[in-house]
Amino acid sequence: MALLGSNITSEVGLRLLLCPLGSNVVIRTACCTVGIALPVYSTFKAIESKDQNAQNKCLIYWAAYGSFSLVEVFTDKFISWCPMYYHLKFAFLVWLQLPPTSGAKQLYTNHLRPFLLKHQAGVDRVLGLAYCEVIKLISSYQAEIKFVKSMVVKITGSADQMLRSPDESDRSPQHSPAEDPAVPYDAEHDQNHNH
Repeated sequence: MALLGSNITSEVGLRLLLCPLGSNVVIRTACCTVGIALPVYSTFKAIESKDQNAQNKCLIYWAAYGSFSLVEVFTDKFISWCPMYYHLKFAFLVWLQLPPTSGAKQLYTNHLRPFLLKHQAGVDRVLGLAYCEVIKLISSYQAEIKFVKSMVVKITGSADQMLRSPDESDRSPQHSPAEDPAVPYDAEHDQNHNH
């Protein structure tokens, strides 16, 4: 029975991967899983294990994936109409991560690193200017930012109160007179001794 189930699963999986028209949702989900979810978990494990080699591999992968995503933003409209686009993307993402191919390392070493080394000064200059402009923008809108922040706090506080059940909001903790800040401790203590 397990053999039959695995054959059916394999056949369905292959049909979904090889049928370009009926599987865009599935193959896009697979791309997201292979390209982002699994590497996020691998990065978590590398950080927690404090393995420098694994961390280095993750950094190289994210550099390669980030550069691919950046290129994809500009080319997606032109090439996404290709019937096998997401299948090729899936294969590329698998290639980036497979240990025997070391695709991310190859992409980084052969293309990304030389390009960034060549243009590092210009990129640093542009990023420095952008950083200064963002700081100026934030500084000039401090009052508006504080207003938005206070509104968000008020809205989330109101939403939190609305989501509480009526039983929770009606039940306030019962204070003993000793805990009531309005009643001084000595006065309450004296009242108990007088009665």
